[in-house]
Amino acid sequence: MHDVAFTTIQCEQCLTKVDVPVLTHRQRAVCPTCGHTLLTYRKNQNESVLALAISALIFLGLSLPFNFLSFRSSGIQHQIALPDSFAALFNQDYLSLAIITGLATLVFPGMVLMGMIVLSHFRKMNLKPRFLTHVFFWVKLLLPWSMAEIFLVGTLVSLIKISSMADITIGLSFYAFVAFSACMTACVIHFDINRYAYWLYGEVPTPKPITERSITVSIQRTWALLITATLLYIPANLLPIMHTQLFGRDEPSTIVGGAITLWESGDYPVAMIIIFASVLIPVAKILILTWLNLSVQKGLERGSRVRTRLYRLTEGIGRWSMIDVFVVAVLVALVQLGNTISIHPGPAALAFCGVVFVTMVAAMTFDNRLIWQNRKEIT
Repeated sequence: MHDVAFTTIQCEQCLTKVDVPVLTHRQRAVCPTCGHTLLTYRKNQNESVLALAISALIFLGLSLPFNFLSFRSSGIQHQIALPDSFAALFNQDYLSLAIITGLATLVFPGMVLMGMIVLSHFRKMNLKPRFLTHVFFWVKLLLPWSMAEIFLVGTLVSLIKISSMADITIGLSFYAFVAFSACMTACVIHFDINRYAYWLYGEVPTPKPITERSITVSIQRTWALLITATLLYIPANLLPIMHTQLFGRDEPSTIVGGAITLWESGDYPVAMIIIFASVLIPVAKILILTWLNLSVQKGLERGSRVRTRLYRLTEGIGRWSMIDVFVVAVLVALVQLGNTISIHPGPAALAFCGVVFVTMVAAMTFDNRLIWQNRKEIT
């Protein structure tokens, strides 16, 4: 089965105009200048998005009412449903962290899935009511902030961290959440934004032109956000990210300290995940964005393709730093056995959450088209 014929698409990352050929199953059109994927094609792509989105939404609903995890120690048992993790943070006066976790793991993914269902349904019927443009806008906006799969990895890390303290039982909602994360990931893979834009608008919208004002605004905002992220990163690593109350004794734990404890206990893979996601990724993202912003400010012409690849890398992996925040959210909700053993969030949790979000916004604010603005070879 062949794709429908497209005409010319202007790459949103380097502004190169590309004549897109007819695609066949599992083919993609790539910009010859910067390597950005312009279009992908799979047979029954729209139907797959619709089926996967409906399935994911059903599994999301099933992950809420039943038991998610159970924690048993010294003859005392505590079990939680998924919403309890947000309620536990709220009850400990961490309202902002509870809101962030709830939005990123349940609300935003649910809104994205409902938006995809609406878009796919009306595309299947070939109907274009006016409100679809608003639905499309919100799906694009919320996609980067939907972190269900990251929450799942954070949950697995938290289980490994406390497996030596007590017996852990996995409930029905946990399996439903795994299915929800898998279906949503597959749905996002099949969802081609440019293809839906072409169907909705009759063309892939042309990127906004680069002006002197837009260049200045992009550079200044990116600098401001990077400075903010750097300042937040200091308390995020120096202050405790959580407190463990063990038989009345308080044991604070920092991000690096927790990773070292896991390494010393023999949990090498988990310790490496924490170090990579919570230490190396934020630092690397701040340094790379700093270099990219400085390079476009100075008008650097060389290495455009390498700089573009680094930008895509920071944009793609930056959100995975939220693993440690989600680990804290799960542990706070699950490990609450009074004076025997309890876990409470520390001030670093919110600071680190701020680092992740500010660097994500910095990557979005940075206009990566400026990387190609000063190149000599204009195509």
